[in-house]
Amino acid sequence: MEPEPKDFATAAPNALLLLAPGCPHCAGMLEGLGTLVKEGTVGRLEVVNVASEPEAAQALSVRSVPWARIGPFDLVGLHSMDELRHWAEMAGREEGMTLYLGELLATARRHEVTRRVRAESALLHRLVDLLGDSETALSIRIGVMATLEEFQGERVLEMLVPSLSELTSHASERVRADVCHALALTGSQAALDVLRRCLNDPDAEVRETVAEGIELLTGTVSSTS
Repeated sequence: MEPEPKDFATAAPNALLLLAPGCPHCAGMLEGLGTLVKEGTVGRLEVVNVASEPEAAQALSVRSVPWARIGPFDLVGLHSMDELRHWAEMAGREEGMTLYLGELLATARRHEVTRRVRAESALLHRLVDLLGDSETALSIRIGVMATLEEFQGERVLEMLVPSLSELTSHASERVRADVCHALALTGSQAALDVLRRCLNDPDAEVRETVAEGIELLTGTVSSTS
């Protein structure tokens, strides 16, 4: 079945493709992205042969091709037509970046998550969204926590306290335990107050996480007061 034409009242993302001669997968990516341009899912496609313009790959720290960027999303290697269309459609949706960060964590590209968050701290809220979803895979949850731990002690984490606080009443004990640990990483008095209200959580693992968080924060908060 042919995809329905895109509503042109909605801005389509632009795309960039880096390829090279002899690349076995580059032709497939070029064809796929070209199809998305024809149907209007992608607005414009720029194609760069890195053999002729190696500085393009250097500027983007690209080490292998095919490499594509669709809107804000960087895609490494071969992707199917469905995958390319998926990310093109997600580029204009609020939940798109949350899904993308989850994909990076699931594919062992956590360093890219950290780099993006360093450049745009508001993306930390997307990591909270992943923690708050009980369907988030364990590997992604571990990646989220590891990323937050890289920011431990930095004031930027304090902005997450309100959204993390809301999740302490989540139905899933896994979510509650994770957000309580995340609260401890913020190093703030507000987080300490929230954790103290969670001491009577019905789940033993959550209570243990809360106690450890309070112990950590008690020293952290007092040292910064």
